[in-house]
Amino acid sequence: MIPTLAGRVQTRLFVLATVGVVLTALLALVLPMSFGDAFVMLLAVAVAGLGWELLYHLLMQFRWDKDWPTLFGLLTAVPEGLLMWVLLDLDLVPGVEGPVSFWAFAVMFTVVWLGQWLFVNGPMRVLFVQWRLRGGRLL
Repeated sequence: MIPTLAGRVQTRLFVLATVGVVLTALLALVLPMSFGDAFVMLLAVAVAGLGWELLYHLLMQFRWDKDWPTLFGLLTAVPEGLLMWVLLDLDLVPGVEGPVSFWAFAVMFTVVWLGQWLFVNGPMRVLFVQWRLRGGRLL
């Protein structure tokens, strides 16, 4: 079943709140950033992600099946990551206390993004069968 806009938003927020939180906590232990900065960045990704979902929904209307191939879902990390880095670099993310090094951000964003993508395209399809049958909606 093709995920609906509401289903994609719910899925994004659910996976960020579960897989994203766990991976962020683990990465904050080893990366040169505070837990606070790491979780503010995760929250910023969640907020910006709502806008991305609206843009992706608009772009999908031009596809005959109204859905992304799985690889496109993975590649959307590039523009999302670049936008988040620009926002951080310009100090437009409120709550981030200090400058964040590019490599620390890149490692955190990449690991969290890949973890989420792998979870959604693997275990989530098995563990939440109803999610797939309700157009991606969890509730």
